[in-house]
Amino acid sequence: MALREVPWRVASVFCRHARPVIAASRPCNRRNAATEAFEELESSSSLAVPPPSSSAEIAKAFDPVARSRGRKLPPSRYQYRSPKYYRGPLHPHQPPPVSDPSSRLFQPGPFTLPRLEQTYQSTIASDLLTLTYTHVPPGYRAPVKPQRLREWAGDSPYYKGRPLRGPRGGSNLRLLTPPATFRNIPEITKVTVHSMVPEAQDNSAVLHVAGMIIQAITNVRVRSHKAKHNVVGWGLRSGKMVSITANVEREDTFHFLAKLVDVVLPRIKEWRGVPGSSGDNSGNITFGLTPDAVGLFPEIEANYDMYPPKMIPGCHITIHTSATNDRDARLLLQSIGIPFYGKLVN
Repeated sequence: MALREVPWRVASVFCRHARPVIAASRPCNRRNAATEAFEELESSSSLAVPPPSSSAEIAKAFDPVARSRGRKLPPSRYQYRSPKYYRGPLHPHQPPPVSDPSSRLFQPGPFTLPRLEQTYQSTIASDLLTLTYTHVPPGYRAPVKPQRLREWAGDSPYYKGRPLRGPRGGSNLRLLTPPATFRNIPEITKVTVHSMVPEAQDNSAVLHVAGMIIQAITNVRVRSHKAKHNVVGWGLRSGKMVSITANVEREDTFHFLAKLVDVVLPRIKEWRGVPGSSGDNSGNITFGLTPDAVGLFPEIEANYDMYPPKMIPGCHITIHTSATNDRDARLLLQSIGIPFYGKLVN
C-alpha cells in the first residue's frame, strides 16, 4: 500500500515546486492588447508633441469666453435666475424648491456626518419615539376639540371674509401636539447664538472682538444689530450697534452642540444646568453662558492671548427644535447631555 502512494507523493512535491515558476512565466506569454491598438497609443503619445516655446504664448492663446461659447450648452440651463421675491402661489413665476441648485436659497451639502447626528439617527430617535408613544386601543375615537379661534359676531359687511379672531385675553395660541409617529420625531433644526455688547456704543473694538469670538466658536459669519429705540435702563441709544447674532445650521449645528456638551459645560464650576422654565412653549430652549464659560471653548482657549480678557462677551444660546412643546424639546436635549433643574414648565 505504501509503494502505491510513492509515485503520487513524488508528483505532488514536483507540482508544488513548479507552480511558482509557471505563475511567474505566465504574464510574459500573455497578450493584453492588439498590435494595431498598441501602435496607435504610441503614435498619439503626448511625448511626441513639442513643448511650447514660452508661457506667454499659452497665456495669449487662452480665451475663456471662446471656450465657453464652444461648449454649446442648452441656454436655459445656466441663464435661468429664480425670482427674487415670492409674489404668491398664483403668480406665473414660482421660485424653485430649496433643493434645486438654481434656487437662491440652495446650499450644497451636507459634506460631513457629525458623530452627534449619527448617535441621534441610530439611538436617540428610536428612544424618543418609545418615550413619547401613546397607545390607542382599537376602536378608540378621539374627542372632538372645540374651535380655538372666535368668529366675528355682528351684521357688519366688513366681517365677511375676515380671518377668525384669536382667543380672549390676547394670549398666543400654543402649537398643537400631533400623535407621536416615526414621521414627526423631535429633532434639532438650528442654533442661534446671540451676544449683547452695549459697550460697543462707545468703543467699536468691543463689537469686533465679540464678533470674532462668536464667529470662531460657531464657524458662522455673524450679523450685527442696531438699537431701534432709546432704553435708559439698559443704556441703549437708537441707531448704535449693540449686539451680534450667529445662526448655526445644518452640520455646524451638531458640531457646535457636541463641542458645547462634551467640552464646555462639564468644565463650568458649580453649573446646575438649564432652568426648567427656559422655553417658549413652542419647542425652543434658551440658556446663557457667562464670559468665563465662553472662554472655555477650544477655539478661544487655544488663542486666549489673542483676545482682551475684558472684551470676551457672554452669550445666549437658543436651540430650535421641531417639537411643538417644551416637554418634548427638553426630552431631546436631555438625551444629548444637557441637564435641567428646578420646576419643569410644560
